[in-house]
Amino acid sequence: MTLAIEKYDSRAAAVDSLLCIGLDSTFNKLPAMFRNERYPQFAFNRWIIEQTHDYVSAYKPNMAFYEERGADGLVELGMTIEYLRAYHPAIFTICDAKRADIESSNQGYVDSIFDRFGFDAVTLHPYLGGSALQPFLSRGDKACILLCRTSNPGAGELQDLDVGGRPLWQVVAEKARHDWNANGNVMLVVGATYPQELQQVRAIVGEMTLLVPGIGAQGGSVEQVIAAGLNRDRRGLIVNAGRSIIFADDPAAQAQRLRDQMRQRVQAQA
Repeated sequence: MTLAIEKYDSRAAAVDSLLCIGLDSTFNKLPAMFRNERYPQFAFNRWIIEQTHDYVSAYKPNMAFYEERGADGLVELGMTIEYLRAYHPAIFTICDAKRADIESSNQGYVDSIFDRFGFDAVTLHPYLGGSALQPFLSRGDKACILLCRTSNPGAGELQDLDVGGRPLWQVVAEKARHDWNANGNVMLVVGATYPQELQQVRAIVGEMTLLVPGIGAQGGSVEQVIAAGLNRDRRGLIVNAGRSIIFADDPAAQAQRLRDQMRQRVQAQA
């Protein structure tokens, strides 16, 4: 098991939480009090972190909401990760970048995301195959989270395609376990909106950790996710909620409520 996954497991156990908060800090949705700051996205993220850090095991900024502001947004993303590393170093950090390219280009992404920004993990498209992923997979100190069965309504257009009697998402899960996980640093993305597939992926990949988006604004069920996705240690899940927490009237209360809801469902599975 890679150091990054050990970090996540340690944090999840220490605070008894499977909750990940997506720092999808869309500039146009920021409260006015933050938009007037010199570093608006960072100011907002810092506030969210201080409101919610007691309840979370991970934070997951989506690169899109920072890249859309160009250099300013990327600077503030960097400030956010530096802040987490300085004040909350035990919390797992995921760069939701969904990168995919040939090997030489991927090496640039590796250097940027893992070394320049300092993230613990990154989301990746597996469509170009294992050799293209190798610059990421070879980083045994970091985690590679491969898109498998995503939460969006149109996911099945490609992911459900028949590949020798199996859907493509199943082939991805099998390759993730048997071919691509030599360093023990692979995770998969499986959406909360597809609980039956989540249960099937769990059966395929064993104890592997799964990132599960789709709770909250997308309508996924905590009860179904916990029932379908826990591993034998009653862990193995990173359950993400973004907009439903960060733009709530009381982010701390919302994070605590969701954390507690998951705790109760995990205990019920004992």
